[in-house]
Order: sequence, then structure tokens, then C-alpha cells
Amino acid sequence: MPLVNVKVIEGVFSDAQKAEMVEKLTDVMVAIEGENLRSLTLVIIEEVKSGDWGVGGRQVTAAAAKALAAGAPPG
Repeated sequence: MPLVNVKVIEGVFSDAQKAEMVEKLTDVMVAIEGENLRSLTLVIIEEVKSGDWGVGGRQVTAAAAKALAAGAPPG
């Protein structure tokens, strides 16, 4: 039984986007392991509080992640 655990910053992804992640990640695993294991494929999305995430020694907030997704340069 495969388990896919995804951590995201709280407030960045909508419920619809998270549902799409679950669906597509399940499809990827089924493509690898076979259709018979679809019902046993578990996807967990965990939200990490904004600011409790760091990359390269810097805090990342939901606002910063949304700005990057919108095309703003990293900074």
C-alpha cells in the first residue's frame, strides 16, 4: 500500500487544487504499481503554517509563495 505525503504551505493551495493533487498523484502511482492498487493508494496533504517553512536559510510565507506562483521574481 503506497503512501504519498505532500507538505505545502498553509493558505497557498485551494481545496480544489488539493483535490487535484490527490487525484493526479494517485494516477501517477497507479501508472507505476498497477490499477489493482488504486483503492490502497493513500495521499496525505499536510499544511505547514506560513512562515514555518524555510528555503536557503530564509522563511517562506504563503504570501511569498503566491507571489512566486504569480510570476514575481524570488527575493
